[in-house]
Order: sequence, then structure tokens, then C-alpha cells
Amino acid sequence: MNFGIFGGGMIARFHGEAIRKMKDSKLVAVYARRQEVAEELAQELGCQAYWDEEAFLAHPYLDIVTIASPSGAHLEPTLKAAAAGKHVICEKPLEITPERVDTMTKACEAAGVTLSGIFNRRFNPAVTAFKAAVERSRFGHLALAGASVRWYRDPAYYNSSNWKGTWQLDGGGALMNQSIHAIDQLLFIVGPVKRVSAFTTRATHKSIEVEDTGVAILEFENGARGIIEGSTASWSASGNPAEVYAHGDCGSVVLADDGFRQWEFKDSTPSDQEVLDKLMRNSEGGGLGANDPSAINADGHTRNFEDVVNSIQQKTPLAVDGHEARKAVALICAIYESAKNNGQPVNL
Repeated sequence: MNFGIFGGGMIARFHGEAIRKMKDSKLVAVYARRQEVAEELAQELGCQAYWDEEAFLAHPYLDIVTIASPSGAHLEPTLKAAAAGKHVICEKPLEITPERVDTMTKACEAAGVTLSGIFNRRFNPAVTAFKAAVERSRFGHLALAGASVRWYRDPAYYNSSNWKGTWQLDGGGALMNQSIHAIDQLLFIVGPVKRVSAFTTRATHKSIEVEDTGVAILEFENGARGIIEGSTASWSASGNPAEVYAHGDCGSVVLADDGFRQWEFKDSTPSDQEVLDKLMRNSEGGGLGANDPSAINADGHTRNFEDVVNSIQQKTPLAVDGHEARKAVALICAIYESAKNNGQPVNL
């Protein structure tokens, strides 16, 4: 299928690289507001440049639009793409409130086009193994489950763009922007959260509007308890991996980025050896954007995009449709609501 990218920043280049790696799909167009940005990106990626939205959406061979604009500016281009009959793949978060996500989902459903969120870390083989272990009740009584993202962003990161660190376009800070992938993985693997109590702060980045550190206490619907901690004020020379963990009276698992730091069960199975041989983490530092947001590869995006193409062509369910992508946004917004009210519990 033929792709077009809406947006001209760093993440648009990841989209271009992901599409390049796909079999039998290609990038035909890019759109950016400024002509010079659009032309530079198009030359770099080998496609047609547009700086007029209507002309971009009228490209004769365009099938799928990927949205790579700031988080709080996903709604409008999604509505326009849907109205033009284009399928949509949108960066995380799908939008910055559940209500805006719902508007996008309803518009795409009404137009008969696909809407997919980008949660590329879901497509790691380790996540598949982790979720299967929960579904098979291998943990016994699940007691604790959580996510930890202890990353660092320097002041230059927030100063590099006028939208970063703002409520209007970033939608939040360390939780909504950096930790959302781990939060999505946690919900995908363990299940929905029933109630949350949270606190946030600007520990070191005083010039931004949003939090650079947040902690939430969770009560899952399955009875487990847990913690989400997210920060962009946690410096480390090597970088800390993003972790998702689960512990019960029959097992303990800790996922660190795309490999396991711990995989232990009271009752072992033959599949455990395959995990130990192929999916264990072999480094201590954090390699997937811990200190540098550009230090990721496009493999997860490619798998995410391939899932969308397969879903459209084979009429199979999407891995991350609008309803799935909404879940992390709803939880993070509940965390913010609790934090604004001094940790008062919020029911989801």
C-alpha cells in the first residue's frame, strides 16, 4: 500500500525508515507546513513534497496517512484524512484526552477507514511471551505489577521546540510523552486499572508547564496492586531501561526495554528455555531512547505498520485500534486528575 507522512520533524523520519523496510509498500508523499521542510524531507526520503494539506490528501495513489505532528495536534489531520477516505496510523498518544481520541475513532468508523495507534513496543517478541504467561495464570496469585521509566531529558530537549513541555500540545510530560509506551505495555499485559492515586512534580525542569516526574499507585481490576513511575529528571550515563514487571506467588518477570531482566516461575515449562535462550537482556544500560529520543530503531514501527496493512487487506482485527490506543491515554489523564487533587483516588 502507498503511504504519506503528515509532519516534518524527527518522528517523521522514523516513519519514513519504517516504511522503507516494509515489503510491497512504499512512501509516496510527505506534508509539512513549511515548504523548505517538506522539500528537504521529501528529497531525503525519495517521495513527493507537499505544503498544502488538501493537495497532499488528493495525491492520486495515497492509501494510508501516518500522523507525525505534535501530540495535541493529531485530531485535525486525522479528521481531514478520514474525510478524504484515507486510512490513518497515528503516533502516540493518539490524542491528549480520551474525548479527543473518541472523536477520532468515531470519525474514522463513520468514514469506513482504519485508525491505528502507534504502540510499537507491543510488537516485541518478549511482550508476546509476557502476556501469554499472564493469560496462562503462570504467576499464580498476581500481587504486584507496574512500570518504571527513569529517563533523562536535558533543557535543550524542551527548548528545541515550542510545543514540548506544554499542556496544549504535549498533553503532559514524563508520563504522557515518555512513559506512555511502558504504560500501554502494562495495561496490555496485565489488564485494566480500577483505581489510581498519584502525585506529580517538576523536579528539575522548572521552565516547562508539565511534570518531569510522576508516581501513581494502582489497583488493577484483577486485584493486583502496582506502581507507575515516570521521569525525565533521572540522569544516568548509560541510561535506564524502561521496565514493566509482574510478580505473583508462583512467578516473577521483569521486562527491560525489549528483553527480560528476570524470567522465573515455580513450575517451569519447555517454553521457558526458549525465552532464556533468546529473549533475556544482554546489557545493563537503556538503549531505546533513555537519554536520547532519537536513539531508537524503526523495527517496531515497521511491525506496527505491517499489522495495519495486513488488517486492511485481510480484514482482520487491528492490534492497536482506536479503542486500544485510548486506554493508556485514559489512565494517564486519571493520574493527572488525581495529582491535581493531592493524590485523591480516581476511579476508572
